[in-house]
Amino acid sequence: MNELEELNIEKKLRYVVGVDLGGTKIATALHDHKGKVLHRVEYQTTKLKNAEEVINCLVDSVKEVRGDYPILGVGVASPGAVDTERGIILNGTNLPGWSNIPLQQVMESKLELPVQVVNDANAAAWGEYYAGAGRRSKTMVYVTISTGIGSGIVLDGKLVIGSNGFAGELGHTSIGQDGPQCSCGQIGCWEAYASGTSMARFAAEAAEENATLMTELAEMDGTSIGAKHLFEAAALFDKVACEVVDEVTDYVALGLKNIVHTFNPDCIVIGGGVSSAGDDLFTPVFEKTRKLVMKPYRDTFRIVPALLGKDVGVIGAATLCFA
Repeated sequence: MNELEELNIEKKLRYVVGVDLGGTKIATALHDHKGKVLHRVEYQTTKLKNAEEVINCLVDSVKEVRGDYPILGVGVASPGAVDTERGIILNGTNLPGWSNIPLQQVMESKLELPVQVVNDANAAAWGEYYAGAGRRSKTMVYVTISTGIGSGIVLDGKLVIGSNGFAGELGHTSIGQDGPQCSCGQIGCWEAYASGTSMARFAAEAAEENATLMTELAEMDGTSIGAKHLFEAAALFDKVACEVVDEVTDYVALGLKNIVHTFNPDCIVIGGGVSSAGDDLFTPVFEKTRKLVMKPYRDTFRIVPALLGKDVGVIGAATLCFA
């Protein structure tokens, strides 16, 4: 048995802990080497006053799930900008006061374990690659279509972080020079056209001018029109909704075309709330993307729904310890 085989056996005999740090809660789980969740806890963070209290909560949650298991390491998925190489949260989105927090250093000193810190979209990408819909792929791009568009890239089996930890912001690549302003302040971002928020906006604008089932469905839910009502109405053959779905799936496909031409992935995994539309989203998006890409690319990729659901962040963060 060579040294590499011994190392792989040693890793399989150990366990890892993943932490998904959000604006309102911390989800922490113990995993085996296949990414299976063995023990999971959640802590609410809304009443915590500062970064120190949140970090103490993080540490407590790790101690709670690890028990007596031999732990190889801890992975933390965080929103916002993360310097993965140094383990510093530069700007924690939805985490007030989180700026330049040396999370890796602090947690390692408290836990006496190796800790990795990564952006939550990158963690989700690795989770789907390691244990989800992207398993057995060579190059995979993960896209989450929700309030915005998040993404992560696994290229030739390695998570692409970038020189500063900022790689993978595909939602802020451009698909046009005109149109709505993105949340980042720029014009033409893919996110401004194809996110769930953008789909809801297009649907609401159409409903203002035309009678549509989208209005009734939203009223039944007691909410404003969202992407959910758009796809529900389209499934019922509502003409206005079908026209909007045709438009927004064009925008989704434009962004995916750029991904295919840039990374040549064999698998594109789509998660986020909008992915729950199922075949009503995936069928037209795949067909349109296939038509948009150059001919040699047309049979080189698949587009599939994410599998890991709410645990994608903790699984991805944890299994990075095996990368």
